Amino acid sequence: MGILNLTPDSFSDGGKFNSEKAALEHAGKLLKDGAEIIDIGPQSTRPNADFLSSKEEIQRIGKMISQIKKEFPEALISLDTFYAETVKFGFNEGIDLINDISGGQYDDQMFDAAAETKLPYILMHVNPSYDTMHDKVKFEDITLEVNRYFSKKTNELLEKGVKDIILDPGFGFGKTVEDQMKMISETQYFGFEKFPLLIGISRKSFIYKPLGKSPLDISEETQKLHMKVLEQGAKILRVHDVAETAVTINEFCEKNKKW
Repeated sequence: MGILNLTPDSFSDGGKFNSEKAALEHAGKLLKDGAEIIDIGPQSTRPNADFLSSKEEIQRIGKMISQIKKEFPEALISLDTFYAETVKFGFNEGIDLINDISGGQYDDQMFDAAAETKLPYILMHVNPSYDTMHDKVKFEDITLEVNRYFSKKTNELLEKGVKDIILDPGFGFGKTVEDQMKMISETQYFGFEKFPLLIGISRKSFIYKPLGKSPLDISEETQKLHMKVLEQGAKILRVHDVAETAVTINEFCEKNKKW
């Protein structure tokens, strides 16, 4: 899954792709480099980012989804939003997946929108409100806590008729460096072997800050962690650096060929 931020304020690429021409060019590059899913984000969720309404998100997206679909019909498009109205707009424009960082907690209509559209739904673990999204919480057992959350939320989704669920443990959202490294080590225990697992660690501060590096200077370290989570069953990697990650995935596939 390649990241396409349509934002002026995302932490590592804000302002780069928020024109139609630049966004289309970047979508083409992501696909050429090996992405199968383009994750379109109209709103930054970094700490202290500008808060947008659903209406503002929709205005920012404009015709970008339908343009990418027209230009690259083979691309799967996920829409990174926590608003039901933005999901409905995206559905009409042709999106293939909902990527909701809020787990339905920031808009109580979100699970209904997922059920109505019948789109695959990415469920992420996160703190319960927008204002506390990045508040660091030290959990007694992060893996147990995330799985409790997944159990509750997947039951709610299944009851509403949402059956195609992907789980995201929520790296970079309100968790300590220690807890996130534990999550990397215990990736195999997430999700009850029942739902596919998405891992999004690209350019996250729990990797670069302890190393004293910038988010753009941790490719080697990130790919080692990508290999670690792939070996534990991760099915989707959400990344900025698609070409480098494609090499890692190919290496993993070669190592794990069944003869």
